[in-house]
Amino acid sequence: MMGSTPAGGGVLATLVKVEGSSYRRPGARMLLMPDGRRVGSISGGCLEDDVVAHARQVRVTGRPVEVTYDTTTENDLVWGVGLGCHGVVHVLLEKLASQPAWADALRENIRRRAPTELATVWQGPEGTRLGTCLAAELPREPTITAFRQIILPPVALFVFGAGDDAQPLVRFATALGWQVTVVDPRLALATPERFSEADTIVIARPEEVSARLALGLDSLAVIMTHHYRHDLPLLRELLPHPLAFLGLLGPRKRAEKIISDLAADGFAVTPEMRARLHAPVGLDLGANNAEEVALAILAEMQSVLAGRDGRPLRERLRPIHG
Repeated sequence: MMGSTPAGGGVLATLVKVEGSSYRRPGARMLLMPDGRRVGSISGGCLEDDVVAHARQVRVTGRPVEVTYDTTTENDLVWGVGLGCHGVVHVLLEKLASQPAWADALRENIRRRAPTELATVWQGPEGTRLGTCLAAELPREPTITAFRQIILPPVALFVFGAGDDAQPLVRFATALGWQVTVVDPRLALATPERFSEADTIVIARPEEVSARLALGLDSLAVIMTHHYRHDLPLLRELLPHPLAFLGLLGPRKRAEKIISDLAADGFAVTPEMRARLHAPVGLDLGANNAEEVALAILAEMQSVLAGRDGRPLRERLRPIHG
């Protein structure tokens, strides 16, 4: 949601503080457009309708307002908004009368794949200007209360292979808000018609990818060409890059053969490279068809990004969002 451009007359709802438990964490945002459209969310769906009602008033008055939802009592689970989380949630609603300066900076930083630090002032003495701004522009006033957040650019996923099974992977990753690039040397497969959800389609041979792609430390990559003659040179190119995630589709024995052949050809596969390679790629979800395999791959990528082990939540002893 933060990558979109706020429209004049829209109302931005920001979850600025949570005491106890909540479905979403501080920093969750929802943009309420003048035509009734919503972008983003601040809860699991239980608060949105009430926030919309408050947003109508904010749109008329132009004055920001903080709304507090208290679900710490048992009665609220039955008679209240029904969050079921036993927490206190603070939400700031502000009208975006024109293009905010912070939105321009955010858009440019997303283009550059750079982080943006925002601050949302939600409490202060009489006359305090409530709302969102760049953190660097936050007034140095100890009496104000502000939520600060670093907005990272969207996750960059590179899908090497434009076969049929890559289509649901691209579609699901796009639904997550990830920035997806499809890479394949085959003109007949890597087409906008087959991958309309992809942000970028690159026609490139394996030996060209390092020079033509912006592979960063935060990039995710999965190799799924199904062809040994493509997979081997792709691994040769990608293994030296310290990517956040590198996966290879296919059986374990096939991956071991490719690595063995690389070593036999003089390519030094270091322990660090082996540790970065997820092969076979994906969590053990019992996946069978292309959609299920895509889910398993994305689930493993998400667990790595979050530093989790992918175990069931019922086995987690620590807080879900901790």
